[in-house]
Amino acid sequence: MDLSTTYLGLKLPHPLISGASPLTDDLDMVRRLEAAGAAAIVMNSLFEEQITLEDNAAQAQRDENQDSFAEAQSFFPQSTDFAYGPRAWLDQVARIKATVKVPVIASLNGTTATGWVRYARQIEEVGADALELNIYLLATRSQVDGRQIEDRVVEVAEAVRDSVHLPLAVKLSPFYSSLPNLVRRLDAVGVTAVVLFNRFLQPDIDIERLEVAPKLVLSTPSELLLRLRWLAILHGRTNMELSASGGAHTAEDVIKALMAGANTVQVVSALLKHGPEHIGVLRAGLEKWMVEHEYDSVRQMRGSMSLQRCPDPEAFERGNYAKVLKTWRPS
Repeated sequence: MDLSTTYLGLKLPHPLISGASPLTDDLDMVRRLEAAGAAAIVMNSLFEEQITLEDNAAQAQRDENQDSFAEAQSFFPQSTDFAYGPRAWLDQVARIKATVKVPVIASLNGTTATGWVRYARQIEEVGADALELNIYLLATRSQVDGRQIEDRVVEVAEAVRDSVHLPLAVKLSPFYSSLPNLVRRLDAVGVTAVVLFNRFLQPDIDIERLEVAPKLVLSTPSELLLRLRWLAILHGRTNMELSASGGAHTAEDVIKALMAGANTVQVVSALLKHGPEHIGVLRAGLEKWMVEHEYDSVRQMRGSMSLQRCPDPEAFERGNYAKVLKTWRPS
């Protein structure tokens, strides 16, 4: 039984990766992830705001805006909001590399190239095996059009790509008018893989306090469906590797993502809920299913349910859409 796969130039024993999460803030948790069998570990992200804080830009921005209204200062993160500052974060990458033998993928989260190039080089120097750019970019001004957003994504990726030799993945949101076109452009500037998808914060409103209430909710298996659609569309239509992120909680979820076209499956919420040892549960479930259904390798499974062999995927998607709406009946 061959569970091996490749991702970011790395030969992995199986497709299950520990995605970016607070688990990597604790070396004991990192050891547990390795012991549980994680094929690779993605670091908790270094945020652009942390770099900005270190350069004292955020303080200047607060000072400039504080006369506008008293709440302005609360819009920007404080240094205490982060487990590590940029230097300490780089030290943690080095410590994790010294602690485990599995590949360590560093993660940068932001919207601009400011500071990223410098830290990407330092990430390479401390020994990370690859780098994931988590581009959290949301247009809130009507003057910004879709092309500007996509150009920013490509420019950031290209700037980092040109500054380091590390294999590079870009973690995207699903909110682009033509995701295949954006993926093609990222491929053209040398990005190695795309991760589908980033989960945007969905803020709530506290109607008693009259304030925005940021809320982080763990993913559910229902979120996997969006990933399956785009994995199936992109598989075979790009040179880049594909990694699923969001909604994988069971072995069945992992199998679906692989069949849609994923090279790897990043698991976070299930590990936060059940502990690092859940990696072993997922791997055992994957292997058991493959034996029962006579699959010899993950390679044989990958993309078997994608749209690669469909001559007109737009018509296929449209046809399924119409069929579901027209044939639905109350249960």
